[in-house]
Amino acid sequence: MAGRLEGKVAVITGGNSGIGETTGQVFAREGAKVILMARREAEGAAVAESIRQAGGDATFISCDVADHDSVTSAVEQAAAVHGRIDVLFNNAGGGAGSSFPNEPIEEWQRVIHTNLTGTFYVSQAVWPHIVAAGGGSVVNMSSLAAQRGFSPKMKEAFGATSSSYYAAKAGVDALTRYMAGIGGECNIRVNCVRPGQILTPGATGGTINDADGGHHVFEKMFDFAQIVQGPGLPEDVANLVLFLSCDESRFISGEIVNVDGGVAAKI
Repeated sequence: MAGRLEGKVAVITGGNSGIGETTGQVFAREGAKVILMARREAEGAAVAESIRQAGGDATFISCDVADHDSVTSAVEQAAAVHGRIDVLFNNAGGGAGSSFPNEPIEEWQRVIHTNLTGTFYVSQAVWPHIVAAGGGSVVNMSSLAAQRGFSPKMKEAFGATSSSYYAAKAGVDALTRYMAGIGGECNIRVNCVRPGQILTPGATGGTINDADGGHHVFEKMFDFAQIVQGPGLPEDVANLVLFLSCDESRFISGEIVNVDGGVAAKI
């Protein structure tokens, strides 16, 4: 039986670890030809090789989403691999630990560029290729930071998060809705996912491989904010991205979907 992305070519930024890596694995199992992009070449190449070893089709291309020239080059390389692009998952991003009003200007600019401007750069470069393919799907990566407020208690539960990250992810939400409106004319659906705390090495400061699986990092968050108990996993996000990327969601566009264990509903 054909997979849900059989014959599709999917570009995933930030594909060298965490949610991006897991999404690449899920996409490949569903028949997609996966193109992973990231800055850390050794890690990205290793992820692509692991997908191929499992029987999937994966290619790694080095790319810094905050660098326009890097994005332009990487997307042209990606389009040349299989002659088309059908799906884009704008996953690359990252936060910072400074708090307003003491956040350095350099940190603000880096976080905005990586999360918001990078999403714009990659989408702009990939868009004509999806149009040429007859349409497809774009999924952007947001965060609950775009929706929730901030307080000292939130900091205790979720850890330090910069004002730049809040602003960048809110911008991604708005960009998603705008792009969806443009995409309607060319059969491109654009949606966005808002994860809560997901158990990845990046989110846990590398503790995911500790004896207790790094779960202690999120204990306060479980108690304070979630409805669903236990940690969010990369697979939880990847499965949602898969749904939004395949034909099963053909009537969904311009939506921002939380995958957060019920945090938004509770707080």
